[in-house]
Amino acid sequence: MASESRHIAVPVDRPPAEVYAYAADPAHLPQWAPGLGTGVEQEGGVWWVQTPGGRARLDPAPPNEYLVLDHDVTLPDGLRVHNPMRVLPLDDGSEVVFTLRRQPGMDDDAWEQDALAVTADLARLKQILEQTA
Repeated sequence: MASESRHIAVPVDRPPAEVYAYAADPAHLPQWAPGLGTGVEQEGGVWWVQTPGGRARLDPAPPNEYLVLDHDVTLPDGLRVHNPMRVLPLDDGSEVVFTLRRQPGMDDDAWEQDALAVTADLARLKQILEQTA
């Protein structure tokens, strides 16, 4: 059975290439997605995030012209979570779309809390990018 997904989107009043360039840099994650982790570091070409549950591996999509920001997070317990994310042109700006996937065994409350956290992260990303305009 397919897992449940929810698309969470935010418009950003910045050009798509600019939004992509900022969001694609894993070093910026703690600034706009603090719920993921408190620090990001690269060791031997691998990105690591310090999460509340321990150190997690972050595998971002390689740089691409399609503005795809997918990233996989391998949690300390070994669970690998794929996170689809895109920057789309929208009028004179952009739209950032994150596809949140319900994890196996996740109850309704945890699912909703996860969605609220992603929504807050995307709002923070929007604020950062629009303030630097």
